[in-house]
Amino acid sequence: MAETPHTHFGYEKVAVNEKAYRVREVFSSVADKYDLMNDLMSAGLHRLWKLFTIHVAGARTGDKVLDIAGGTGDLASNFRCTVGPTGEVWLTDINNAMLARGRDRLLDEGRLGPVAQCDAEKLPFPDNYFDIVTVAFGLRNMTHKDQALAEMRRVLRPGGRLLVLEFSKVWEPLGPAYDFYSFKILPWLGQKIVSDSASYRYLAESIRMHPDQPTLKGMMEAAGFSRVDFFNLTAGVVALHRGYKI
Repeated sequence: MAETPHTHFGYEKVAVNEKAYRVREVFSSVADKYDLMNDLMSAGLHRLWKLFTIHVAGARTGDKVLDIAGGTGDLASNFRCTVGPTGEVWLTDINNAMLARGRDRLLDEGRLGPVAQCDAEKLPFPDNYFDIVTVAFGLRNMTHKDQALAEMRRVLRPGGRLLVLEFSKVWEPLGPAYDFYSFKILPWLGQKIVSDSASYRYLAESIRMHPDQPTLKGMMEAAGFSRVDFFNLTAGVVALHRGYKI
């Protein structure tokens, strides 16, 4: 009998077909207070990281943008202002609870556009369609990152670009303090705010299991992206990777 393939859910080894379910449980649990926790965990810095992503993306009036794992809609909201009424911004997420929060927020802001619940590893969009694809703090939760990156490239038009904003490898001297914050403070905050320390322990573990900056750059190149570069933000706590479809 063939051995069941496994992957990582944080530090835990799980069956490949189980990871998506476990990740869905995490985000369904935290969806209601996801934005509040982001502000608390990053002291509001996540807003600056996302604004930097918008700036580097360089969207123009009329562009078509796909925001993958867009959650509560931070990037989609900004892009919809940038591309104007002739543009198109899709907010997508695999998790219904997160997507519903994003949809409601955009509706309240008067910026609602197309919304779709979909898997980044099997995108329901045609080839060569989007000018920009973004994924912020979502890639590390995907089971087959190489497959997801290949799908992102497929739906980009030639000359289009992918922006990946993700937690990454922190500057080494900050490692001990960052570990203390990640494994002591984050779970404590999760318990206090959403009565769920386990989900934020998974967050800390998933960051440690995610590829570092040069490794992710290599993965994007292996998926067919060209001119891949990255920007370290906040001493490498977060990195923004950018690659082009040529």
